[in-house]
Amino acid sequence: MEFIRKEKFVDFKNPGVVSRQLINPDNSSSKRVTITEVYLESGAVQPRHTHESSEQIWYALQGCGTLLLADHGEKTFTAGDVVRFSDKEIHGLYNHGKEEFIYLSVTAPPIHFGHAYEMTENNT
Repeated sequence: MEFIRKEKFVDFKNPGVVSRQLINPDNSSSKRVTITEVYLESGAVQPRHTHESSEQIWYALQGCGTLLLADHGEKTFTAGDVVRFSDKEIHGLYNHGKEEFIYLSVTAPPIHFGHAYEMTENNT
């Protein structure tokens, strides 16, 4: 068993976006998944991007946003929805709602997301 106290969570931040690393290579020995809780302020964007060799599943917990897909495609993504992206599939998110958008992300195999964020802050 591996038990991870909330004090071991790390937040990666970009303007308007906080990515709370619940299980990642820094606090877990898991070789199978990274689990992240992501918060986007109203108007915030996670730009389109891909993951070379990991798939990702997002579960929307709160709010209403727009998935940013390949070829400038878009799709509404709201609380209760689930979306799965294959490796190399283009995806991003825009929070067009008035409230904070929150989703849970499961990435397999695990990725260390620090490279995609400007700063790191430990939660204490």
